[in-house]
Amino acid sequence: MNPGPDISPGSERRSAWRTIRKVAPYLWPKEPRWVKVRVILALVLLLLSKAVAVYTPVLYKGAVDALAAEGVPPLALGAIGLTVAYGVARLMTVGFQQLRDAAFAPVTQRALRRLALETFEHIHRLSMRYHITRKTGGLSRIIERGVKGVEFLLRFLLLSFGPLILELVLVAIILTLMFDARYLLIVGVTIGLYVWFTFRVTEWRVKLRREMNDQDTDANQKAIDSLLNYETVKYFGAEEREARRYDGAMRRYAEAALKTAYSLAFLNFGQSFLITCGLIGVMVLAALGVQDGSLTVGDFVMVNAYMVQITVPLNFLGTVYREIRQSLVDMGEMFDLLEQPAEVADRPGARDLKVSGGQVEFDDVHFGYDPEREILKGISLTVPAGRSVAIVGATGSGKSTIGRLLFRFYDVTGGAIRIDGQDIRDVTLKSLHAAIGVVPQDTVLFNDTIGYNIAYGREGATQEEIEQAARDAQIHDFIVSLPDGYDTRVGERGLKLSGGEKQRVGIARTLLKNPPILILDEATSALDTRTEQEIKDALARAAQGRTVITIAHRLSTISEADQIVVLEAGEIVERGTHDELLARGGRYAELWNMQQSESEAA
Repeated sequence: MNPGPDISPGSERRSAWRTIRKVAPYLWPKEPRWVKVRVILALVLLLLSKAVAVYTPVLYKGAVDALAAEGVPPLALGAIGLTVAYGVARLMTVGFQQLRDAAFAPVTQRALRRLALETFEHIHRLSMRYHITRKTGGLSRIIERGVKGVEFLLRFLLLSFGPLILELVLVAIILTLMFDARYLLIVGVTIGLYVWFTFRVTEWRVKLRREMNDQDTDANQKAIDSLLNYETVKYFGAEEREARRYDGAMRRYAEAALKTAYSLAFLNFGQSFLITCGLIGVMVLAALGVQDGSLTVGDFVMVNAYMVQITVPLNFLGTVYREIRQSLVDMGEMFDLLEQPAEVADRPGARDLKVSGGQVEFDDVHFGYDPEREILKGISLTVPAGRSVAIVGATGSGKSTIGRLLFRFYDVTGGAIRIDGQDIRDVTLKSLHAAIGVVPQDTVLFNDTIGYNIAYGREGATQEEIEQAARDAQIHDFIVSLPDGYDTRVGERGLKLSGGEKQRVGIARTLLKNPPILILDEATSALDTRTEQEIKDALARAAQGRTVITIAHRLSTISEADQIVVLEAGEIVERGTHDELLARGGRYAELWNMQQSESEAA
């Protein structure tokens, strides 16, 4: 039994440190050099802004004392000069901060772009087994929150959290040197209690926030799942059912969000209470000092200015810590995704596949999606170069699994698959995929134009090549009859086209790819008889000069194959030509007669 993820404090700390270690190289990479230059420049501007910010209250004190004719003004300036200097100092503080942000922004954007790209590429490298067990909506949320978390961490951890601590230390030192240790004690106790309270409450809020994120992901998954299955929802009149399902998920999200909002109100009030107590403490001390003459009015104002100055970063500390903790959680999910191993990957030293003829050999192939349930039980089959083999059998016999194994969506658990004598596990996935074209039962199109979807078969194809592929797939005339021709948009998943039109686009796309090996995975089983015959003609044209493996349910589509293989429970029970198998009167003849009877009855 799976005990579930480890969410202990020790585990969370290890996850946080892992995340920080993974982000650090994006801040200080070996190349390019400009990244390091900008990081150093941002830090220099940061130190300048903090130095000016800490000195600004001294100018304020001097202006007040000059107006009250007390003390010795700094810089030997009058009240007006000190007032102007105070304003310039405040402007410089903001100016240095904005220059810091501008210097660091390209570093952040570069890191975000590289991380997003790395995650996107990794998701495409993950096996089909992983993708069929995860929901697209959940993955998109993990990436979205993870990238936002990286942006926040890069922006605030380096340029705000550390400088905030530096500012607090500098203010504490100035209060001690210019006044006495009582001020330091009050400020120190206030900061200590504030940090303790903030961290304890934030730890509690992170748990609430995680629950809210889980509910948000669940609601998003349900919404995307329902929209992707729009037709199914309509077929079963399930609009209200889907609405209730989605509303239930949003209700749970709202409950979690309310808990998060209530905890935030408690945190904000507690922080304000502690800061106000500290402010009152030092202001009372300063007021007593003014009364007994040991301090000037300017000192009283300066103490207030410093307390206000540390109040802002302290309030910011709570927000930053909370968001950093949440960012680490969000980024942790994204890095968990990045650490998900690819089940099928190139072996070290893998070479490109060299296709001389296109002969495909299955040598005693064993495979099971579940180790305890074997699907293919010792399949041995050779498809000569340039010939066609059809694989037929009942549902669940393992027909489609053979196509997935050849394309290497999965690796065999026993035996080997070879193309022109090369084990497909020893060649690169890129070269293997380039050599194989697949026309699936349900061609899924991108929500773009017909021209774009056909051109997807080969990057950089010319318009003439796209149109020739469409002619070979017998869809060119239909496309040019449309008002927008090849610029006609097909809708999400190609829903604006009929099943036959989508299949022809899929065939044209595969023809443009021009692979030496072709897999037709029940490419006509979802079509009516007339459309099936039209598509069959297009497929026959596509098969010319290629090694073809046809996975079929309708036997009428494969009667002309060079060899027909009959699968039963993961084993080959018959093989031969159409006429040979009919004459044998075995399993194939039984299936043929059954389908012919159904066709005549229809």
